[in-house]
Amino acid sequence: MSDPNVQRLRRLDACAVSDALDKLQLPGAVTGLPQRSGKGRIAGRAVTMKVGPGQPPPGPARHLGCAAIEQAGPDHIIVVEQRSGLEAGCWGGLLTLGAKVRGVAGVVADGPLRDVDEAVACEFPIFGRSLTSRTARGRVVELGVQVPVTLGGAVGGEATVQPGDYVLADQSAVIFIAAGDIERVLDAAEAIVAKEAAMAKAILSGTPIGQVMGGNYEHMLEQ
Repeated sequence: MSDPNVQRLRRLDACAVSDALDKLQLPGAVTGLPQRSGKGRIAGRAVTMKVGPGQPPPGPARHLGCAAIEQAGPDHIIVVEQRSGLEAGCWGGLLTLGAKVRGVAGVVADGPLRDVDEAVACEFPIFGRSLTSRTARGRVVELGVQVPVTLGGAVGGEATVQPGDYVLADQSAVIFIAAGDIERVLDAAEAIVAKEAAMAKAILSGTPIGQVMGGNYEHMLEQ
């Protein structure tokens, strides 16, 4: 059965959830990871993967991303950190196909993506920092799966994501919510959406916008 909190999160947009984080004085909003393929909003729980230069974990050789895909399903978003500065893909076409077959909700990658045309053709949602043609092979390796990862930066917001944290992504931003905070963030975001819906109704009924967006709107996020 689908996680009820994921179902609630799918009904919200990134701006409303970002406002909720502000209201609760929590981090988690990250910009600079635009949607590269697929359409519409995605939400789910994080299956994390860290990629960079170095030696892969001991054991049989496996291509990066395979373990994350095998642990993910329809309520999951694969979250990838590849902030090494090396132009080397951290996600590619066969991984996209494998994730789509598994029913994974999407991918968020702070790093270069390759084979993006294949992701577009698959209509698979991917949000990513940049694009490249350069393979990971000989450049970067999978350093860990289901480990803490960090995405974003000082300008666009930074977030440390734990496995199982909640993720929401749309054209405005990518939002990360700690699992322990999800209930209060959802409650706050839903209240904000309800207030804004009432304001929109007032504007449509002819109330001057300056009156609608007065003191109540300006102070809506205060404790």
